[in-house]
Amino acid sequence: MDFLSLFDPSDETQTDDTDETETFSSSDTESIDINAKLPPEPEYGNIEYKLKLINPSKQRLDHLVTQMKWRLQEGSGECFYQIGVSDNGVMNGLSNDDMNLSLKTLKVMVCQLGATMSILKRKHLHNGRTCCEVLVRKMSDTKNIEEIRISVMGSVDAGKSSLIGVLTQGELDNGRGKARLNMFRHFHEIKSGRTSCVSHEVLGFDECGNVINYKYNEMMTAEKIGERSSKLISLMDLAGHRRYMKTTVQAVSGYAPHFIALVVACGNLNQMTIENIQIIKAFKIPFFVILTKCDLVSPDDSGTLKQLIQLLNEVDNKKIPLVITATDNFRLLDNVNGNKYIPIFCVSNVTGVGLDLVQKYLYMLTPNINEGERQRLEKESPEFHIDEIFRVQGVGTIIGGLLVKGLIYERMKVKCGPGPNGEFYKGQIKSIHRNKFPCKNIRPNQSASICLALNSKEKLPILRSGMVLIADNDDSEMSSVFFQATIAVIQHSSLRGIKKGFQTTVHMGSIRQTAVVEGIFGRDSLKSNETGSCLFRFLIRPEFVKVGMSLLFRDGKTKGVGVVTQIFPLHDD
Repeated sequence: MDFLSLFDPSDETQTDDTDETETFSSSDTESIDINAKLPPEPEYGNIEYKLKLINPSKQRLDHLVTQMKWRLQEGSGECFYQIGVSDNGVMNGLSNDDMNLSLKTLKVMVCQLGATMSILKRKHLHNGRTCCEVLVRKMSDTKNIEEIRISVMGSVDAGKSSLIGVLTQGELDNGRGKARLNMFRHFHEIKSGRTSCVSHEVLGFDECGNVINYKYNEMMTAEKIGERSSKLISLMDLAGHRRYMKTTVQAVSGYAPHFIALVVACGNLNQMTIENIQIIKAFKIPFFVILTKCDLVSPDDSGTLKQLIQLLNEVDNKKIPLVITATDNFRLLDNVNGNKYIPIFCVSNVTGVGLDLVQKYLYMLTPNINEGERQRLEKESPEFHIDEIFRVQGVGTIIGGLLVKGLIYERMKVKCGPGPNGEFYKGQIKSIHRNKFPCKNIRPNQSASICLALNSKEKLPILRSGMVLIADNDDSEMSSVFFQATIAVIQHSSLRGIKKGFQTTVHMGSIRQTAVVEGIFGRDSLKSNETGSCLFRFLIRPEFVKVGMSLLFRDGKTKGVGVVTQIFPLHDD
């Protein structure tokens, strides 16, 4: 199947106003053993089991609609319905007539909420009955579209930029790097064919799963894609060369991606791949693997697939590597047991093999945060971590970053800092953009660009990555030079280990600065695979640090992770 036509509006797996008996095609069905069973229905989350939905009463229908609304809230606008399945997970199935009546009832529920439904799979049981898996999506009433951030990591020449180019442009690569040209931002990148900085591309889907980027056969700007999409995948192309490792680590730490796509070229499983996996595990970010260049080297014949599975098992034996060969495998990757597996896709950017599965998987991904947690974060005082700074002539200072908690809105009075001496400067938010589209406010775990006007009469500091925006009435100006953290050394280049006076680059969110170990509590040194508590001192300037922040430190081949346990704020004399 051509991956460009996977989500074509004429696809028979999408529901429309025709009779549901014409909804399915033979390619979207599978045969299931009569004793097959799913995990029990989760009490929370965006998955709902229904044995049947046939001619419900008005009261029953209102209850079902309320239930669907709650499931959509749990899934940030997306939920999955398993029709013909009882609450304990037993797949009883329905006859064709009962299934069609149940789907019609489901469509009535969907229409009442202004949502859409897409039939993902029809499952035939050996007793002649069928079960049906349906994806329900509710378009956002505003342009605060739920965005999923995915960082694309991998060693040099793995095909990361080409993969993003093919997925977002809809044209296959010519085998000589044509698809990656739009990803590059500098001439030396075009000349060498290697990414040296972070570049962003968006992949937009409409409510039925059609890719917006090339749906209308026209050149689509990021603004138009954001305007027409109901779901956005923000793809961040990261550098793979060891020379630019600090930029890659900073992007993973600062942008806080929801997922990481680890790209590995068939026949080229090298040391950089191992280091990338170590970084992913250190930040505890869910990830999946994409094996590229399968048209040149078979993953099985080269032994790459076997070596990769063995490596993943050694890094984390609690998760099972799962090679995705068909859409049937997606039923194992739902929100109930999806965290048990590490999906592996085998693709070719030249022939298009496997790209349809990657595209459909991206469409099914949802942020791993429930509505209760989101509401709790919204009630807290705002905290926006600055990662990028731009100065636009005629507009002013533009800062880009991530809102960790709270709400930020236009005309809001804020403070920005810390400055060179730990001070904060007052200002006001002039405008907000998300995905290059204007919006009135931003919510927790959303990235945005903010036009900031500082109103201090004194000489203003140079804004930098690592600063934060907090509310004007927030007294938690936690500027610190010293902090204590419990750390675990993943790898050290020598047998001496970490001692007092050790200097290392520390990453905490958007913070990146050299810090010195001033002391190790209860011991003289920390070696590989050892854990201890250390006192750190920032070498250059104070930073906004809070208890509980995760950190990663690195110095050459030395790597470690930790958690801040105590801070020592600066005080005015």
